Amino acid sequence: QLISDGSVVYAEALWDHVTMDDQELGFKAGDVIEVMDATNKEWWWGRILDSEGWFPASFVRLRVNQDEPMEDYPLKAEGDKDDDSSSGTRRFGMGQTSKDQMRTNVINEIISTERDYIKHLKDICEGYIKQCRKRADMFTEEQLKTIFGNIEDIYRCQKKFVKALEKKFNKDHPHLSEVGSCFLEYQTEFQIYSEYCNNHPNACMELSRLAKVNKYVYFFEACRLLQKMIDISLDGFLLTPVQKICKYPLQLAELLKYTNPQHRDFKDVEAALNAMKNVARLINERKRRLENIDKIAQWQSSIEDWEGEDVLVRSSELIYSGELTKISHPQAKSQQRMFFLFDHQLVCCKKDLLRRDILYYKSRITMDDMEIVDVEDGKDKDFNISVKNAFKLHCRDSEEVHLFCAKKPEQKQRWLKAFENERRQVQVDQETGFSITEVQKRQAMLNASKQHHAGKPKAVTRPYYDFLMRQKHPTLPTTLPQQQVFMLAEPKRKPSNFWQNISRLTPFRK
Repeated sequence: QLISDGSVVYAEALWDHVTMDDQELGFKAGDVIEVMDATNKEWWWGRILDSEGWFPASFVRLRVNQDEPMEDYPLKAEGDKDDDSSSGTRRFGMGQTSKDQMRTNVINEIISTERDYIKHLKDICEGYIKQCRKRADMFTEEQLKTIFGNIEDIYRCQKKFVKALEKKFNKDHPHLSEVGSCFLEYQTEFQIYSEYCNNHPNACMELSRLAKVNKYVYFFEACRLLQKMIDISLDGFLLTPVQKICKYPLQLAELLKYTNPQHRDFKDVEAALNAMKNVARLINERKRRLENIDKIAQWQSSIEDWEGEDVLVRSSELIYSGELTKISHPQAKSQQRMFFLFDHQLVCCKKDLLRRDILYYKSRITMDDMEIVDVEDGKDKDFNISVKNAFKLHCRDSEEVHLFCAKKPEQKQRWLKAFENERRQVQVDQETGFSITEVQKRQAMLNASKQHHAGKPKAVTRPYYDFLMRQKHPTLPTTLPQQQVFMLAEPKRKPSNFWQNISRLTPFRK
């Protein structure tokens, strides 16, 4: 409507849009786009400087304050002088400045979008889930869990959050509303979005499978029409919670920009912004960890003569890996081995004599019972041999001792640091309650088994470091953690082939 009235309409990019099509407009997260045509619901025509083209509407959000200048800095309050603020007093009744009006716009947007979001969640729960449960001949509970995730829990949480927001909303003077405390109060509960975001790719795959069967297509369309919902497919509706948790840091950043430091809400909004960034960071980290389990399952399937339980039974993260010399009792026999340090366990493998890219499983050590001992160069009393660049793993509950030697001092230090990181990772997982469900573990091992039996070679196709680096978002700015979670809503990229040279393994992160 604003565009048709001749007004200039701006939108902010939520995440990167990379394109090779000269008819499309490429941009980065945070860029400001002038929207010139929004008649199509999915693709808009816009301009950035001298470039024009089509771009996906879902990648941007319209600016709250369309009259804000292009420069990204807060407007100076004009109410410091009595003569300048008198007209504002008559107009707004509170000596309201232009900055206050901007804050009013942001507050109104937060409240209105929350109310719209609640209606959206209600439509999904009552329009789709309720109807699906009536058709036990078409859907199992496990299927519904895959498609809708924990969206009902999110609905209950958001209803309480909206009530808390409305209590803090000052209807007469919205710019005086103190909403920061609401976000702080619910920051822990917002972590339930992590489960939903992690499940969302599974939901899309299941819906894609059902879309090939006409009766499901007709059923979902009937649900939408009965609930009088807008003309968007179910997978589009289910994307909304992913987008919503992404928008909170943006809204709070804008709110903080128009909140004077003297405002009673300033400190709470500032704290809320950091809190919601942390929520987004946590969700993104959990997503990364869940993606890792597929890689770990593929790794295990490439190991010959595997024995005992799967790695995923106890672990979900590869901390470090490399070659070490293991010295064993009783004759102090030394063996060159490849070691893989996961959370909770250290896996030992042997290289094939002819094909060095093939590994054989040999043993594993449970790290929960181990203590790391730095060994000085010289003669070791326990093993009665001279060692260099050595360290020990000593079991706290028994006499079990393992002696390892690295080739260089810097390699030894990397291993000692890796063991510290392993214990820290375990502690963080306990504090945040991170865990992988049995269903996720089984699915990862099943997928790896299918790939292996499909004839994929165990010898790898490129160095592991390159493989891991390509799994990350190619242009995501690391300085903006609240934007990292945006990649959750992007299309899943084509997976690459697995390993080429296992002797060049590099840790998941430095």
